[in-house]
Amino acid sequence: MLTALELTLGIVTTASKQSGVSRTTHYEWLKTDPIYANAVEQIGEMVLDFAETKLHQLVSGGDTSATIFLLKCKGKKRGYIE
Repeated sequence: MLTALELTLGIVTTASKQSGVSRTTHYEWLKTDPIYANAVEQIGEMVLDFAETKLHQLVSGGDTSATIFLLKCKGKKRGYIE
């Protein structure tokens, strides 16, 4: 299941279908197995890293919307708010 979650970027339904582990079992493991829960949390962090990389690529490519989004999210303390 963990491998499937990595490959599907954390999409539980798709990972369940690929791994043969039911969604119910996945959520039960999250509640009862701290090692599994930590591994799933780390996959979530990997997904965020992946998305941030894609966002930075858009900013580097001159995408104005991506630049504004990045500044609104990460530049609040510098005054980039609406």
